[in-house]
Amino acid sequence: MKTVTIIGAGLGGLTLARVLHVHGIVAEVYEAEASPQARAQGGMLDIHDYNGQLALQAAGLVDEFRAITLEGRQAMRALAQDGSVLFEKADDGTGGRPETQRADLRRILLHALPEGTVRWGCRATSARSLGDGRHEVRFADGSTLTTSLLVGADGAWSRIRPLLSAAIPAYAGTSFVETYLFHADTRHPATAKAVGGGSMFAPAPDRGINAHRERGDTLHAYVSLTRPLEWFDGIDFSDPAAAAARVASEFDGWAPELTALITDSDTPPVLRPHYALPERHQWQRTPGVTLVGDAAHLQAPNGEGANWAMCDGAELANALAAHPDDIEASLDTYEQAMFTRMSQADTETAKHLEETFGDAIPESLLALMPGTPTTP
Repeated sequence: MKTVTIIGAGLGGLTLARVLHVHGIVAEVYEAEASPQARAQGGMLDIHDYNGQLALQAAGLVDEFRAITLEGRQAMRALAQDGSVLFEKADDGTGGRPETQRADLRRILLHALPEGTVRWGCRATSARSLGDGRHEVRFADGSTLTTSLLVGADGAWSRIRPLLSAAIPAYAGTSFVETYLFHADTRHPATAKAVGGGSMFAPAPDRGINAHRERGDTLHAYVSLTRPLEWFDGIDFSDPAAAAARVASEFDGWAPELTALITDSDTPPVLRPHYALPERHQWQRTPGVTLVGDAAHLQAPNGEGANWAMCDGAELANALAAHPDDIEASLDTYEQAMFTRMSQADTETAKHLEETFGDAIPESLLALMPGTPTTP
């Protein structure tokens, strides 16, 4: 088996590299970030028993994963705008979606790879076909590499995707504004109590406040708004106080322990617009190259992105190991299964977005919760 060249050291690319290593197949990963510590890796991830956890089993990292999960974080509650509880579920250990910090998950994947597998500070800027399944990747420093087995794991704005598809991500109509409250139990006790020990969501039509308790007493919030990009252009995010006040004004009348997640943030509010590739995005088999994760099937946030990226990585690695002398058969096997799987996921994502951003909120969301009424 030829060396597999992977562009991107996110969860999908690292899972691919690790499962390849388990099978004795050499991988080289090229990552734009300068080091593993170059930036924060985001917040909590719930790793599901039907995709992300299966990928970790293939990677031989189940014990390492269990060691980094945070107890109690599968607890869930829904609050009304006045802060009253609409729904609450304790973490009884049976949810099938244990929570961990993204940075910790990335760390165990990195530590499970041979030293030197990841080449840091290598930002891919373009790729082109050389024929016969060979491709050249160009990096920001002007260097290039040539490979006959290339995998784009480089996210939403993939530089490898154009080798396979002309599709470009489009704005999905919704955005998050991200905030953090540190030492919340002592500095923001009312908000800490409202969020509880796991995740909290306070939904309303075209807006909502979602928060999660990370390690210790850090609260990480995503304020969701269904607005055009032009609406956000009118907010000066370089002025954190003014930006927070403008976003909070969309929640006038809401309980102060909820709006404090916006107005009392210990970090400047960060805009996170949501983009997506066309539904059921596919491509014709192109020799020597394929995609995993957001590079292949970017969706609006639905709680599945990291899980499906890891699943992609594991399934591609297993396909390559199953057909070591027939790369094209391996890639075709992987892609056809992935296309089928993600077609169903697109349907589920559309339903999820209607349930979490639609006009029937909160009733539509509460109806999904076992043992709760369909009206608050």
